[in-house]
Amino acid sequence: MERVALSSGRARLRRLVDSKPFERLVVAVIVANAITLGLETSSAAMAVAGPAILFLDRLALLFFCAELALRILVYGPAFFRGPWNVFDFVVVAISLAPASEGFQILRALRILRALRLLSVVPEMRRVVQALLAAIPGMGSVVALLLLVFYVFAVMATKLFGADFPDWFGSVGASLYSLFQIMTLESWSMGIVRPVMEKHPFAWLFFVPFILITSFAVLNLFIALIVNAMQKVHESEGLGETIRSEHAEVLAALDTLRAELRELRRAVDRRGADALAGHDRSG
Repeated sequence: MERVALSSGRARLRRLVDSKPFERLVVAVIVANAITLGLETSSAAMAVAGPAILFLDRLALLFFCAELALRILVYGPAFFRGPWNVFDFVVVAISLAPASEGFQILRALRILRALRLLSVVPEMRRVVQALLAAIPGMGSVVALLLLVFYVFAVMATKLFGADFPDWFGSVGASLYSLFQIMTLESWSMGIVRPVMEKHPFAWLFFVPFILITSFAVLNLFIALIVNAMQKVHESEGLGETIRSEHAEVLAALDTLRAELRELRRAVDRRGADALAGHDRSG
């Protein structure tokens, strides 16, 4: 009976921590705590309401500790098999670092609590999963981009290095200048036009480079990420269907157990009545 009661209590706690209202509460606390951590950097805010801000920060940390304790109690050792759960645990553990000079860096990392939104909000979690899923496919694209950069850097060093040593005096300087050009940050007035004053046909070098890197190769990254997000979304939809069917099966089992208990009670009552009638007739 004690084991059944414990299992029933754990099931109720699991329904609580997996419920939408509890999820919204966690999100609200994370957002509020991120705001208070930002206010701690404002001397004006700390002068007006410093003790209240620090109190709200400690209250949020206490809430996160209680929430993780509930989840560990509900899931047991299986809690640490989930990567998002481990992420939450590490973020909250960092927040418990002592407030001493040697731990100032760890205390500054308290803002990482805001990143718990990635694990709590399903939409954000889906985006991160898509990014991680796209990493293997990005390897070939990165290799292609590095090859293009190296080829153009060597060419730029040979073509423009003598006249513009600060930008193209070496392969390393050329790589950095080409990276600036790829990001389209002051590429025309800052680099290309001055180069074209001495090399009028330099645009024949820079325009193809921009087309290849900024518009072709980088779009491959976007395509890979979008494809990965689509796959994650499809797998999430399949998972939701499985979970929904699992919940329906559990509900049906609960109903069947209740009916079996009622049937057992009815059989016990009939047996007791029959035994009582036999005793009276005897």
